[in-house]
Amino acid sequence: MLNQPITNQIEALHSDSISTGRKTILQPLIDFVQQKVSNNDTINLNFICTHNSRRSHLSQVWAQTMASYFDIKNVFCYSGGTEATALFPVVATTLKNTGFQIERLSNGSNPIYSIKYSKNAHPIIGFSKTFDDEFNPTSVFAAIMTCSSADKGCPFIGGAEKRIPITYEDPKAFDNTPQQLEKYNERSLQIATELKYVFSNITI
Repeated sequence: MLNQPITNQIEALHSDSISTGRKTILQPLIDFVQQKVSNNDTINLNFICTHNSRRSHLSQVWAQTMASYFDIKNVFCYSGGTEATALFPVVATTLKNTGFQIERLSNGSNPIYSIKYSKNAHPIIGFSKTFDDEFNPTSVFAAIMTCSSADKGCPFIGGAEKRIPITYEDPKAFDNTPQQLEKYNERSLQIATELKYVFSNITI
C-alpha cells in the first residue's frame, strides 16, 4: 500500500491533460512494458539524463511508484547520467512534499537518499551516477532518455534492449528564482501524469 498522500496525488492526475503528440511519444514505453508483462519477464527501466540530478530521478521514482500502484510485478527502475553530479536537493524536497519518505543516508558532494513510497516496499536509492554505473543493469533494459542533450550526446547505450526518448524540459532553468518550488512540482506532476498513463495501459 502506497503512502496515502501519494495515492491521493495519483488519483488526482488525469491523462486527458496529455496531448496526442505526447501519447505517441509514450507508446513505445507502453509497448515495451506490455511485452515484458505478457512474457512474464523482468522489466528493467533505466531513465537517463545528462547529470542524473533532476528529471531522471523524478522519472525513476514515479515509474517505480506507478508500477506498485497498478500492481505490475517485476519492475525495477534505475537512473543514470552521461556524467555523475548529485541529486539536486529541491528534487528531494519536491518528492517529500508529495508524500514520499526521504532519508539522507550519506553526506558529501554526492549524497545518497532513501526514497520510500510505501512503508513496506524496499526504498528507492537515489544518488547521481553514470548510466553504466555498476549499480545499474548492464543488459536487457530499456534506456529512457529524459533530456534531449543526453539523447543527442549518447548515440549508443551499451546493453540497452530498447532506446526510448521521452524528454522533459529542465526545471533547472528556475533555480534560485521565486518560481523554483512551483516549477519543480510542475515537472514532477507532468512526469507522474505521463507515467500513470503508461502503466494504466498495461494489461496484467
